[in-house]
Amino acid sequence: MTIHQQQAQAVNEVLSPQPRLYRVEGQDAVRLELHAGDKVCITSADSQQGCELLFMDAQSGAAVSPLVNDSQSDALNTKAQLAQDSVSALRLSELLQVWSVGEQALEKVYCYRADNLPAFEVNESLILIVLCCGKDMQVIEQTPVTALQVEHFTLETDLPPPLAAPRSEFRVPRGSATSYEVKAGEWIQIIDVEGKQCSDFIAFDAAALAQGSEVALDAVATRTLNGLTLPQPGIHSKLADTRQQTMLEVVQDTVGRHDSFLFACNSKFYEDSGYFGHINCTDNFNRCLSRYGIAARAGWPAINFFFNTSAGDCGTIAFEEPWSRAGDYVLLQANRDLICASSACPDDIDPANGWNPTDIHVRIYPASCEFPRSVGYRITPEEQPRMTKPTGFHGRTSALTKQFTEYRGYWVASTYQNYGARAEYLACRERVAMIDLTPLRKFEVVGPDAETLLQYALTRNVSRMSIGEVVYSAVCHSTGGMIDDGTLFRMGQHAFRWICGDSYCGIWLRQLATENGWQVQVRESTDQIHNVAVQGPDSRNLLQQIIWNPEYCTPVSELGWFRFMTGRVGGPDGIPVMVSRTGYTGELGFEVWCHPDQGEQLWDTIWQAGEPYGIAPLGFDALDTLRIEAGLIFAEHEFCAETNPYEAGIGFTVPMKTKTDDFVGREAIAAQNPLSRKKLVGLMIDSQETVSHGDSIFNGRFPVGVVTSATYSPSLKSQIALCRVEPQFAEPGTELEVGQLDGQRKRIPVRTTTLPFYDPERTRVRS
Repeated sequence: MTIHQQQAQAVNEVLSPQPRLYRVEGQDAVRLELHAGDKVCITSADSQQGCELLFMDAQSGAAVSPLVNDSQSDALNTKAQLAQDSVSALRLSELLQVWSVGEQALEKVYCYRADNLPAFEVNESLILIVLCCGKDMQVIEQTPVTALQVEHFTLETDLPPPLAAPRSEFRVPRGSATSYEVKAGEWIQIIDVEGKQCSDFIAFDAAALAQGSEVALDAVATRTLNGLTLPQPGIHSKLADTRQQTMLEVVQDTVGRHDSFLFACNSKFYEDSGYFGHINCTDNFNRCLSRYGIAARAGWPAINFFFNTSAGDCGTIAFEEPWSRAGDYVLLQANRDLICASSACPDDIDPANGWNPTDIHVRIYPASCEFPRSVGYRITPEEQPRMTKPTGFHGRTSALTKQFTEYRGYWVASTYQNYGARAEYLACRERVAMIDLTPLRKFEVVGPDAETLLQYALTRNVSRMSIGEVVYSAVCHSTGGMIDDGTLFRMGQHAFRWICGDSYCGIWLRQLATENGWQVQVRESTDQIHNVAVQGPDSRNLLQQIIWNPEYCTPVSELGWFRFMTGRVGGPDGIPVMVSRTGYTGELGFEVWCHPDQGEQLWDTIWQAGEPYGIAPLGFDALDTLRIEAGLIFAEHEFCAETNPYEAGIGFTVPMKTKTDDFVGREAIAAQNPLSRKKLVGLMIDSQETVSHGDSIFNGRFPVGVVTSATYSPSLKSQIALCRVEPQFAEPGTELEVGQLDGQRKRIPVRTTTLPFYDPERTRVRS
């Protein structure tokens, strides 16, 4: 048995139109079943991550040595991770144990550097384990273990690996439907086998059915109770019955685009389209449910997973080809004993199933299993979905609230029980509050050309930065539109840390470096650095009690605005942290950065030290009020890819006169007439009527701007908003109107004002 290694370009002689893509996160591993003739290509997104490969015989599970041209060695990176007393070590150890990988097997692996990652073809069935491992990165380091991508070219249609050991599983062949029973607490995973295949789902209360009553999932109850048309993991996750009682909960969803309770396809739909006698989901449901005595219907209101529908402003329903790909799934948990039915929709007369109906697969997991709530999202169109994660502080925040929302791949608290947004806001303005801001993306930018890259990619003059300094900047593309904003930390002469909101920034920075041939590494360290913001008038007094610093570092008590220091919590042997004089509230405040394994310890230490000051947790609802009062901008509200920094209200980040070096977007921004730019202004709203993001601003009959963010300000005792308006209406004191109910039938008086609303001279944040 041999494996013939080939160059990566040879792998592009594909066996199937689309390879299966797997992302192996840093400090993680993936197990693949390979078949004769399969090809595998491994790449590193940042071109800096190596890997270790372990091959095992598909029958015996014994480690094998198939690469005749490469030598085997010890899995040093994997063993280094396992040797740690850390969460990543425990997680990897449990994974290897499930896969029956012992210590001896780790002495027979193939090790590859980032510049020599493998591509190969197999002749026989094998098990491949791709190990992307290494030691934890502490906050003062810049060497994260980053993700790998594995492309698996195969003719097989294997399913994704089970989430746990299923109680049962079955295939729903295309054009058919299957009924099945689920007990309370059990989990239902509905999988799109080949991609772009819709699956209608209906459920009945088994106990009620046994008594002759059909209590089923109900569209009106579900939409009314959730306030959403489509349940999703998180707060609005419940599917209700006609009695308004929860039947199921959506726990995981890798797609996020489905139809909620429109009719499953039926004979009338096909006949109206000219396809008489076409097989349909409704007839299939009638047949498979008849054994339970459920009466046939002409149309079944079903939740149709993977059916890509959208609603227009007037409620018009439209649909396109599904977003789902091979292996995408939805995971539900039953709230009671149920009779369920799932279909593999036969629609081949429109894009509903990508014009090619295929199979659906269903797995039932026992109630003893536990699965985290998560939502799938993608940074680039072609990658596999990433799933929502808890932060390093989740063990503490989840003990204080159940009100979590998904934000950029993490669960964050929207508000806290026994506090509420108003109390959390007041704690920040009057005392001290703490918020989990882990979703911020962190990138280590290191190398001889690091400054050159950032000077070109960012609008600020990076060449003027000192070590230990932080600067706020925009990142633009060629039109001058903003990709993101963020803060840049200068860690050393050729070492920076860029902290922003969007993971795409890493892809963009690497693209610029490649295009210009610059010698620089851009590696994402988000999973290795989590952070809390400690904000409020007492934040300095609190932190200076618990942060120890070496003699050569500036202490917290003397740390200047937009500066940072490194130290430890509690003394020279405490956990390492980075502390920056930054925030998003307009108050004196700091951000504290640590490894996620030490997140709960850091939270506890800050909380205990803050109790004499009346510390409170701070959720994202209160944070939104704080940042609007402070005139601070937010992605997809104050800026987007079609908004330049001047129009977003942060023209100060574009020093066109003093920064003589070129930067991305400079030419487009310079070509714009400054007098024609829309302006970001504040609005004082002389009404208690609710104003919202997206409301149009009118001067008489005609719209002249749009509300980008709005809130009620407890400090000003008034509703306020951020607004982008035409320049001739930006003068403070200009009277305008918010138009609602088509813009003409309801008007709310407003007047423009300068920003920020709160502490206009920013004396508090600079204090």
